[in-house]
Amino acid sequence: MATLPRTRPRNRRLVWRNTVAGWSFILPNFIGFAVLTLLPVAVLFYVAFTSWNVFGVAEWTGTANFQRMWGDASFWTALRNTVYYTAFHIPLTLAAALGLALLLNRKLRGVRFFRTVAFFPYVTSIVAIAIVWNQLFSPEYGPINALLRAVGVDDPPGWTTSSTWSMPAVIIVGTWRYMGYYMLLFLAGLQTIPAQLYEAAQTDGASAWQRFVHVTIPGLRHTTFFVTVLLTIESFKVFDLILLMTGGGPGQSTLVLSQYIYQKGFEENQFGYASAVSIVLFAICFGITVIQFMVNKRGNS
Repeated sequence: MATLPRTRPRNRRLVWRNTVAGWSFILPNFIGFAVLTLLPVAVLFYVAFTSWNVFGVAEWTGTANFQRMWGDASFWTALRNTVYYTAFHIPLTLAAALGLALLLNRKLRGVRFFRTVAFFPYVTSIVAIAIVWNQLFSPEYGPINALLRAVGVDDPPGWTTSSTWSMPAVIIVGTWRYMGYYMLLFLAGLQTIPAQLYEAAQTDGASAWQRFVHVTIPGLRHTTFFVTVLLTIESFKVFDLILLMTGGGPGQSTLVLSQYIYQKGFEENQFGYASAVSIVLFAICFGITVIQFMVNKRGNS
């Protein structure tokens, strides 16, 4: 009786070789994540319960930093400003990005050029963006106020020099900067919607608005959810734009949580308190993201 060849050891060597090859590709990324992200986050949670100024030994203080935060007026101002920015930045950017995607999803001459133009602000230096927009928003010499005066506005806003108009100015710039990036995501989503759905709707006599409501919006459900999650996280951690345009002022009118963390940690060396505020910001972002996932899951069921 003939015996079958023994292939098990060879298969085991092949599986082991493939496993080692796979881990050799992903292990550097895991190591980098652990050293540069996971470990600092773990240290952050420890430092938040201490009093540490980076020069001495961290002194354990328990929940003292969080108790201090509860009575810190500047913290609540920064939180309100962050929510203010987020509440307006998300819907405005969503609307602008979706509008651009719908406009540039058509077969137009030079459409690639216009897509590049719309995306260009996202890759432009934030320093250059802040300098140019501060010039545009100049109360006395800026072209925006010059245009407003030309159309009959006798007392145009002070924009970045006004505690009332500084945050709207930052929101406008933030929307302009990020709408091109999210436009690309919406473009990708639009191109996954079957053209037959639009043709069937048009055959049934649906208007352009009805096709948008009953075909485009449902077809972009997952894309819109993904964009909303990214926008929420990006809005809550806004930092560089405000730091360069207004510095958190005038007064504290544009002070946000990320800048407040920077001030307490790197300007005042209160790393324990800054870490505690960071944990609160993380908890807010995490909680809102979980709620968004739950709402999206309920909508899909």
